[in-house]
Amino acid sequence: MPPLNTSQFNTIRIATRKSKLALWQAHHVADKLQALGLNTVLVPIVTKGDRILDVALSKVGGKGLFLKEIEDALIQNNADIAVHSMKDVPSEMPPELSIAAMLLREDPSDALLGAPSITALKHNAVVGTSSLRRQCQILALRPDLQIKMLRGNVDTRLDKLQQGEYDAIILATAGLKRLELAHHIGQKLPISQMLPAVAQGCVGIQCRHQDQALFQVLAQLQDTQTMLGITAERACNLALGGSCQAPIGVHGTWIGDTLQLTGLVGNLVGDLLSTMQCQIIQTAEQAIALGNQVANKLFQQGAKSLLKC
Repeated sequence: MPPLNTSQFNTIRIATRKSKLALWQAHHVADKLQALGLNTVLVPIVTKGDRILDVALSKVGGKGLFLKEIEDALIQNNADIAVHSMKDVPSEMPPELSIAAMLLREDPSDALLGAPSITALKHNAVVGTSSLRRQCQILALRPDLQIKMLRGNVDTRLDKLQQGEYDAIILATAGLKRLELAHHIGQKLPISQMLPAVAQGCVGIQCRHQDQALFQVLAQLQDTQTMLGITAERACNLALGGSCQAPIGVHGTWIGDTLQLTGLVGNLVGDLLSTMQCQIIQTAEQAIALGNQVANKLFQQGAKSLLKC
């Protein structure tokens, strides 16, 4: 690849949420852009999802609440790019915007904090999570457990655990590792027990379609295998309902150039349906087709009865 001509760019303005994890992600992207010879500055933004902390996300619009103000900043040219946790990015986004790059994925698993394992939890223990996906899978394993809503940033959630409001909580392993808090993990939950959220562990960079020169620069940060796997996961989620607030998990595992894609839907009493398909994937179109195949297989198994949209 020829050397990058950075003289055509002014300082790249990076829109981000203000949480420690979001800022870590934004600085991570800034470091990569600076290594390409670009100047950067962060544009911290408070989103509706950051302000509403006493209601489950599923009741007030889902994870997309963490994006609207940031995407508005891009559309209104108050920022040049946005850095997101890809699991927070809905399957559909404003037509002016797209994901220019997905960085190498971190560990996508979920982690149990406060106990060495799910089986070690006492009868009727209180487990904190605001995720319907985690709730349905936990109850499938331990129907006796009591699920209590848990919102806030990572530090807030850890404080609530340490103050005894919960017997255990579930967080994403990737965030704990990035914030150097992995020592709090009691058990990294096997993916066979706790299928991750779509795109969990991946950082994505969003920009405007019209900024094609910048789009091409950002594409240099893309990890192709991560992008293809998450494209399949997002396609499956979209086919299952997209923004539908229901317990859905989709995860792709690479075995050589073959993607093993597992999809899961459930309800809040622990009933689950899951299926898995494998295919050699080399293009985004093939990834989307695989995602649709997994969704269709779940519908054939009766997923519509569990997806209450």
